[in-house]
Amino acid sequence: MVYLNFRMVVECQLCPKQCRLREGERGNCRVRVNIEGKLISLVYGHPCAIHIDPIEKKPLFHFYPGSMILSLATAGCNLHCKNCQNWQISQSNPEDIPAYKLSPQQIVQITLRKNCKMIAYTYTEPLTFYEYTLDTSIIAKKHNLKNVLVTAGYLNRKPLKKLYSVIDAANVDLKFFDDEMYRKITTATLSPILDGLILAKEMNVWLEITHLIIPTLNDDFFLIEKMCQWIKNNLGDDVPLHFSRFYPHYLLKNLPPTPLKTLKRAAKIAKEVGLKFVYIGNVWGSDAENTYCPYDGKLLIRRVGYTILEYNLTPQGRCKYCGNFIPGRWGN
Repeated sequence: MVYLNFRMVVECQLCPKQCRLREGERGNCRVRVNIEGKLISLVYGHPCAIHIDPIEKKPLFHFYPGSMILSLATAGCNLHCKNCQNWQISQSNPEDIPAYKLSPQQIVQITLRKNCKMIAYTYTEPLTFYEYTLDTSIIAKKHNLKNVLVTAGYLNRKPLKKLYSVIDAANVDLKFFDDEMYRKITTATLSPILDGLILAKEMNVWLEITHLIIPTLNDDFFLIEKMCQWIKNNLGDDVPLHFSRFYPHYLLKNLPPTPLKTLKRAAKIAKEVGLKFVYIGNVWGSDAENTYCPYDGKLLIRRVGYTILEYNLTPQGRCKYCGNFIPGRWGN
């Protein structure tokens, strides 16, 4: 927070939008307000959604597969995606959404009682309920729990670096590989998200990327190839990439679902670029959700939806057939 003048106008320095707020004004995210010259979070300790999910739902395929994870969210988001799946809570004011009253300590205790070994900050945008995410993560680490972010990744470097110090894994939704489209469809910008992806790798956060392919908006195969090349060059060829199928939703009900052939071609491009772990999601029964060994091609993990039907990795994360290590976090 920065004071700009004697009238107590403050600048929020959490995300790149850096909202300048007068007394009583809220930021673009709806949940941060200037009260007497101090930025206050309206959602701290007030999650509006708490569920127990399979880790594969995040989606994270190389992070303790088969685990159950306590997932939580608050109202609000610093993006305004026209295709948002959870727009009822992400695009609402917190006072308009029923919520629980649960401190970070209580979230951790619930996680332990439910025999979950990890917490996911998800559904809306955990970087918007930053203080709640950070404080809960710090306490969770003291109880040997894993912390997972499911995020659009739109945050300034300094607060993101502080948060990543207590985060074990993240699935970042890289929505477009075009700044103009990012601004038009989400109100965010591309560069800070790419910088955040690099930061996650530098800080040894296990990273997976989701790219929702929306017909007519980001189904340009040239840009998909460019994105895959960037991932390989900047993050490595072992970062799992999930191409996800779009369905008409929210403000984009006029667009059709993503054709399966588009998803398959995108996956083919990613593999030709050299990415080792490429998946297709939101397509029921597809074998493109399975994990294969990049060394001998053998099936390692067979999935149907969020269920694992076959598992051929050692507890140390090695292929049972060739013995090579598969990048990820495995075991208990």
